Amino acid sequence: MTTPPRLTVATADGTATVTIDNPARRNAMTPAMWESLPALLAPLAADPAVRVLVLTGAGDTFCAGADISGFTDADGLRAARTAAVAAEEALAAFPKPTLAAVRGHCVGGGCQLAVACDLRFAAHGATFGVTPARLGIVYPAASTRRLVRLAGPSTAKHLLFSAELIDHERALRVGLVDEVCPADGLDGRVRGYASLLASRSLLTQYAAKEFAGDIPGDSRSAYWAAQAATSTDALEGATAFLTRRPPSFTWTPPLPG
Repeated sequence: MTTPPRLTVATADGTATVTIDNPARRNAMTPAMWESLPALLAPLAADPAVRVLVLTGAGDTFCAGADISGFTDADGLRAARTAAVAAEEALAAFPKPTLAAVRGHCVGGGCQLAVACDLRFAAHGATFGVTPARLGIVYPAASTRRLVRLAGPSTAKHLLFSAELIDHERALRVGLVDEVCPADGLDGRVRGYASLLASRSLLTQYAAKEFAGDIPGDSRSAYWAAQAATSTDALEGATAFLTRRPPSFTWTPPLPG
């Protein structure tokens, strides 16, 4: 029996792994999958047991983009694009570290999702492309700015103007990915790095992620200074360093409201 296209979640050792599962179409994202992502991320963001999020694809590919095979009119395409942007923004706003584990094709909407993650690990043989020029689509402004910040204006323009696919070597060289691994070592490397992040201070990670994005202002700097002042993480980190033991950080984000 064929499994319907879906996003799945598995959690272990502080890491939540979200898998794009539509292998019949190289893990292309259907409208229902785009629409489900924000609601899937919300409880993971609130779960104190989840320290890191990993996004990956089922099988030997990450995501070949948006599945537009069922659309025959402009209204349907616009609705799908709106859902895709909402999903991307929800992923970019996820407050904990996010890692994309990429093998195979990472194209179109798939690249959009990978770029929305904090870091990208790619397997040898992975290919990347931003392909709206093939379809006559205006790439979203926020997505374009995110791509420019990551890979620079020239690379962003090259990808957007040409819709050309680039290999893992070029993607690493231009900053589109952070690390390239042998195909059979990707999962182990990402698990190990996620485990490392899960052992670090969540206070540091929350503040650093916000400061590195678009949100920070003076009020947010003051907010994080206050959080640091009332946290024991800094003392714990110093004590652990001096006594040569692993730290045990305890800061957790305040409850909403």
